[in-house]
Amino acid sequence: MAFGVSGPGSGDGVAAAARFGAHVVRGRWFMFFASILIMAAAGGTYIFGIYSKAIKTSLGYDQQTLNTLSFFKDVGANVGVLPGLINEVTPPSVVLAAGAAMNLAGYLMIYLAVSGRTPRPPVWLMCLYIAVGANSQSFANTGALVTAVKNFPEDRGVVLGLLKGFVGLSGAIFTQLYRAIYGADDDGASLVLLMAWLPAAISLLFIPTIRIMPRDAAAAGADARRRRERKAFFYFLYASIVLAVYLLVMNVVELEVVGFPKPAYYVTATVLLLLIFFPLVIVVKQELNTYLQPPPPPTTTSSTVDEKKEHDGGGGEDDKPVACMQDVFRPPARGEDYTILQALFSVDMAVLFVATICGIGGTLTAIDNMGQIGQSLGYPQRSISTFVSLVSIWNYAGRVAAGFGSEYVLAAYKLPRPLALTAVLLLATAGHLLIALGVGNGLYAASVILGFCFGAQWPLLFAIISEVFGLKYYSTLYNFGAVASPVGSYILNVRVTGHLYDREAERQLAAAGGGAAARRGSRDLTCAGVRCFRVSFLIIAAVTLLGAAVSLLLAWRTRKFYRGDLYGKFREVAMAGGEEGGARQVKVDDEASGSSGGGGNGTTKV
Repeated sequence: MAFGVSGPGSGDGVAAAARFGAHVVRGRWFMFFASILIMAAAGGTYIFGIYSKAIKTSLGYDQQTLNTLSFFKDVGANVGVLPGLINEVTPPSVVLAAGAAMNLAGYLMIYLAVSGRTPRPPVWLMCLYIAVGANSQSFANTGALVTAVKNFPEDRGVVLGLLKGFVGLSGAIFTQLYRAIYGADDDGASLVLLMAWLPAAISLLFIPTIRIMPRDAAAAGADARRRRERKAFFYFLYASIVLAVYLLVMNVVELEVVGFPKPAYYVTATVLLLLIFFPLVIVVKQELNTYLQPPPPPTTTSSTVDEKKEHDGGGGEDDKPVACMQDVFRPPARGEDYTILQALFSVDMAVLFVATICGIGGTLTAIDNMGQIGQSLGYPQRSISTFVSLVSIWNYAGRVAAGFGSEYVLAAYKLPRPLALTAVLLLATAGHLLIALGVGNGLYAASVILGFCFGAQWPLLFAIISEVFGLKYYSTLYNFGAVASPVGSYILNVRVTGHLYDREAERQLAAAGGGAAARRGSRDLTCAGVRCFRVSFLIIAAVTLLGAAVSLLLAWRTRKFYRGDLYGKFREVAMAGGEEGGARQVKVDDEASGSSGGGGNGTTKV
């Protein structure tokens, strides 16, 4: 045979290769790889700074209008309740297709406006365009990331860390591809066109692959399977680290080399694509192990299926539709499947939401203002560009470290995952203080710390939601957790930092001899010195410290829950259901996840 393997249904080499290839593309590991590619193309919101100049110049916007556009970008990227609700009653393919259409429509309209191919749109319409385009990121996250978590429930922290890490790298990936295709001297308008078609094309390409898949391990091999899976995830981690280091090195080289030649960009982009697709080797290796395993005996019984349905809330009285407000304030035990309203009205969700507003709101404020912070403290433009690169790479590092690290600590020491969130927020407080105090060359350390902490909070937030409130309505609850980002950004960035910066800039203008009329006429107030951000970041440091205290409260509330066997029920389901292998098992899994082609059981509890 072509592979030297005698898999099921032996034949000639070509037929065996075709069967194995079909097995690979239908497997859970190829689905995970497809999720990686979708996530790697879903971070267009992180490179707003590159194409914002083209928008500002071509449409004649002032800085305040551009900041308004940026705010609607953040709202669109993080308010994903709609895709969450859609994913509860449809398969992931519907969510991915809708996201691809929104991505193409939103960014394409921006490109047409910036390039002058359409009449200049009003500001409100541009805000709508960018909100629609950015909202496609929530659709991609919901369709791919949530599905991957449901397919690997015992390793959800690792899965979240890896996939969110690739989102963090997507800005640097886009930058490299953009420079290779259009050149470094492009004004940024062509980047918008690339953002319009590339993520949409990738999502559409992998729509048949992204789906809820049953566990395929028999009871006797459950432990061995889990060890193989954990090892495979570490291989994916190593591949992503190599990719991150390469992107960091190329950013530094291209920054230092004046007149970087266009053919060199072709080479760097080719190497980049090879590194992105290298995890296919890991996929083939894992699927080969599965392919060589003998098929489990068909031991499905009606009692097994009934037990599974009862376990996942798909049988008995619990399967009946309930009134919208019934049992809202009587939630099940932690780790069981909450309804949407039970989760939203729970004390645990309120505590987690407040901690996230304080933490993500503060770190996002620092990242959004990194250029102005560097300018006010007298750093040269080259250093400011370095800060942005450091934030991007350490954003990735925080995501994968939080995913893998918290999973290890949880498994080895049974420490509550919210305790890791507390540690991250305490570290972020130190980064905010470095900015507030204006420590000499401290912005280098602050950009590393805050980039790491910003990235680390996301997998922790989403893993805690999945563990405490269950996976049945994870699509909606996952997106509700993300709403904390624009809420915190508006409070700490717009209302606190922006207001105090403008007030200090006006004070400096007045001290320099500018009168009130001059201040009113100035549309680009510039502030210099440590005082520009001192008060605002002292406030942010205090708020972040409050968030650490709140997350510590959540760790105390969930300490007994995390000492138990969080994923035992998934192993029981794998042992009971991994041997079924037929249509009945697929149907049960689809009904339990609420993501079947027919919309699950047709009932979404809210």
